Amino acid sequence: MFGDIGKMMKEAQALQARMAEAQEEIARTEATGTSGGGLVSVTVTGKGEMKGLRIDPSLLKPEEAEIVEDLIVAAFTDAKAHVDALVAERMQAVTGKLPLPPGFKLPF
Repeated sequence: MFGDIGKMMKEAQALQARMAEAQEEIARTEATGTSGGGLVSVTVTGKGEMKGLRIDPSLLKPEEAEIVEDLIVAAFTDAKAHVDALVAERMQAVTGKLPLPPGFKLPF
């Protein structure tokens, strides 16, 4: 019985170490989203922070400011979706077959 607890503790420690490594990797991860056929691109980190923004010069006309704003939001949303998919993929690789509910965050 105590052997099982010891084994569980070792597995929990190994999982915690893998989670820490995954979190560091996620923090270094970047994804770029685009909108407007590539006229606007946004780069987002694994933590969801906007790291870069590129706007095609053809969009920089005062009368098109609202369109540019909408394209930036769309590009950011696209980049965030890419990052979320990468994070989910990495976390699945770390947790393996653990039956964790969606959205469950480790470490506790």
